[in-house]
Parts: sequence; structure tokens; C-alpha cells
Amino acid sequence: MKTGVIVCSNAALDYIPHEEYIPVFRSVVIFNENEKYDDFTEIKAEDFYKRLETDKSSFPHTAFVSPGKMVEIFDEMKEKGYERVLCILISEKLSSLARTVRMVAEDYEGLEVIVYDSRTIAYPQALMGLTAAKMFNEGKDLDEVMKHLDFIRDHNHLIFAVETLEYLIKNGRLSKVAGGVANLLQIKPLLGLDKMGAIETLAKIRTTRKAREAMIKLFLEEVKDKDVTPCIIHANAKAEVIEEIKNAVLAVHPEYKDINVYPLTPVVGAHAGPGTISLGYIENYHE
Repeated sequence: MKTGVIVCSNAALDYIPHEEYIPVFRSVVIFNENEKYDDFTEIKAEDFYKRLETDKSSFPHTAFVSPGKMVEIFDEMKEKGYERVLCILISEKLSSLARTVRMVAEDYEGLEVIVYDSRTIAYPQALMGLTAAKMFNEGKDLDEVMKHLDFIRDHNHLIFAVETLEYLIKNGRLSKVAGGVANLLQIKPLLGLDKMGAIETLAKIRTTRKAREAMIKLFLEEVKDKDVTPCIIHANAKAEVIEEIKNAVLAVHPEYKDINVYPLTPVVGAHAGPGTISLGYIENYHE
């Protein structure tokens, strides 16, 4: 059965060079209620974060892809001969996108649609999409692909240091009460995604620098004795900050040689806020 892969724009797959055919359910970035842009195709990370720096009067919100556009993508894949599609989507703890895709798929005919909860966002989710597409192209069956995806899902961790809680609070991703207390105490929380893909507070720290130091320390503790691929993911963080984090990790693990750096795409950056930086890893899969 010819099987294809779809991801949502939260994976930021657009920023990773690849040859695989992987359509994207594009979320929408909204300014001032009526100014709307499809993620990446109409507003890229660089332009989005530049606007946040220069235009303090408008606050970004997001909406996921419409059911109509989902159907358009399903139609396109069916026309290309796909009989089944695997949708690898943002954590269901962070978005109701997966539930909506399932509802649309129930009424769609001629294409088997499987919805997979990545329990994550950004690069780990993108890697799942790339891995699945490559394996299907190599003739691997669905069970083999799902086994590999489950491994990635269960063996990665993203640790985030945020510059401000304002975006998480206003976009409903953090309790307003908890956020208010943190702002009052000038706390810079260290956040992560737990095993089910929900945001969790890993530490409450007073300064941005100490939050980054704690992020690096926790990362180094977690990767000890593991075979991993590290990554840095950021929302327009300063180049010197990224370099500082890379150097701190490479000083302990020179075998990583270099660490790939990826941007947080606008629809994720609208929630995380500018300056957010994540140091994460994915354990390497071995048969």
C-alpha cells in the first residue's frame, strides 16, 4: 500500500533541507485579529521575530489549518496515488489539531488516514516525519515505521529557557496565576515537555543566564552514557548565546563535533516568545 506522510507546521520541517515529499498542515499566524499569514509560506521565522521586536502594539495568536485545507492536501495525495497517509502531528497536550484531523478523516473517502501523536514539537517531530517518509520510500511496512517513530517519541527531550512568560500566558499555555507569580518574582522558568508531551516546569530560576546554565547542566546529566543527536532550537536567540551553549556542550562532548541549530517557526514562537532557546536531544535508534 502506497503510504505518504504529512506533518504540521509546528515541526518546522520547512527549515530543514530534504528531498522527501511531505505536505504540511500549515497553521496561521494572526495579528490584530484580521491580519493572517500561513506559517512559513507567508511569514518566515526571521520576519516574524523582527516584527515582534519592532511592533510592540500587536500581539500574535495562532490557529491551526482549516478542515478545507486538510481536505485539499488529502485530495492532492490521493491524486498522486497514495492509498494511506500517516499524519505526524504536534503533541495532543498542546493542540487539538489531531482531534480535528481525525474528525475530517472520518468523512473522507478513498484515503486511509492514520493520526500519530508525536508528543513533541520542532526538530524531534520533524525527524519523525523525515524518518517515516524515507522508510516508506524504501519499502518498509507500517509496523516497522511505527516502531521507529515510537522509539523517537519515547527517547527525546527538549529543555526550554524562556525570556518572558508573556506569550505563554496570553496564548493560554501557562496558568495566568502561575505566570503572574513568576513575573512578580522575575523568575525565568526552565521548561520541558514531559513523556506525554505536556509542558512541565523543570526549575524556577531568577535570571536568564542562570536558566541557560541550568539547561546545559540538565542536558549533560541526561545524555550521560547515551548515544544521542543533540540540537539547539531557538526563537531568534542571539548568535553569541547559541555559540556559548554549543561550546559548553562540545567542551564535555567533543564527539558531537557540531550541533545542528533550528529556528522555532512562527506558530510555535508565538507561544514561546522571542529569545526562547532549547537544548535538546534524540537518542539514536539501533536495530
